[in-house]
Amino acid sequence: MDRRAWLDQVVEETLEPDLPICDPHHHLWDYPESRYLLDELLEDTNSGHNVVSTVFMECGAMYRAAGPEAFRPVGETEFVNGIAAMSASGLYGETSACASIIGFADLSMGTAVGDVLDAHMDASGRFRGIRHATGWDASDDVRNSHTSPSEKLLGDKIFREGFAELGKRNLTFDAWLYHLQIDELTALAREFPEQPIVFDHFGGPLGIGPYQGKRDEIFSSWKRAVTELARCENVVAKLGGLVMPINGFGFHKAAEPASSEALESTTRDYYFHMIEVFGADRCMFESNFPVDKASCSYNVLWNSFKRIAAEFSADEKSDLFHDTAARIYTVTV
Repeated sequence: MDRRAWLDQVVEETLEPDLPICDPHHHLWDYPESRYLLDELLEDTNSGHNVVSTVFMECGAMYRAAGPEAFRPVGETEFVNGIAAMSASGLYGETSACASIIGFADLSMGTAVGDVLDAHMDASGRFRGIRHATGWDASDDVRNSHTSPSEKLLGDKIFREGFAELGKRNLTFDAWLYHLQIDELTALAREFPEQPIVFDHFGGPLGIGPYQGKRDEIFSSWKRAVTELARCENVVAKLGGLVMPINGFGFHKAAEPASSEALESTTRDYYFHMIEVFGADRCMFESNFPVDKASCSYNVLWNSFKRIAAEFSADEKSDLFHDTAARIYTVTV
């Protein structure tokens, strides 16, 4: 399928085009069948919305080819810092792309991971923290995270020793997991109440494999777990990444991509619950591009967010679209 032609079937007028946006979650990569670098990112961010800055999220791109295994992810930070420098030159427009960088370091190393974190910080003044994805499920129909995590990794003693190294350096932690693991994250957040934690993609409510056709049941348990997690004031939430194939909505299989109205009507209950329990000042909309591009265009996705936030106050919109992300990731634009 020609994905560009597929996405071009749905074109919408941009809603609230002047509203400043900090997109706190996108990737960059260059694979034989998939390229998403600065040109592709800017094509999306320049599609109508006022995206003033972005935050890069680790995805295993451009690791060093040699040297100690633990330090190879520093290559990703070096790579993205170069992209950020290109953007900061002003030659590519006003959007400050990759203004902050979230990389990867293996917290399963325990305290030894501190040296890797220091190397990331030396590689870029834009480095703000890490994501160690821990998505794990017993079903063969659900792909575990790219870090190949073990079951209940968030509770592992050595992992938590590594986790403690983040706080010593004022670094953030992005948590990417699946809905049955939210309680494990809550336990971690309670043990480290001073550590800033970013809850990615609604906690991955699954809708494939053994979870297909059980949306109401899963939503109920997800809602309870999220409500408890929100009691941890050191946790903030990213609102996005909900139209990936693993969520089971099937947008990527349709004859044409979803409109912003369709996205809003299908997913709004998740958004409203997150904003209710976390508060707008602890929530941030995210694109998760190009992953979510499997289901819709960048312009349509942000239109859906603006439909969801239509009845919120100007201050709440500022938090949701820009200020929370800028504060958590120390983005100055």
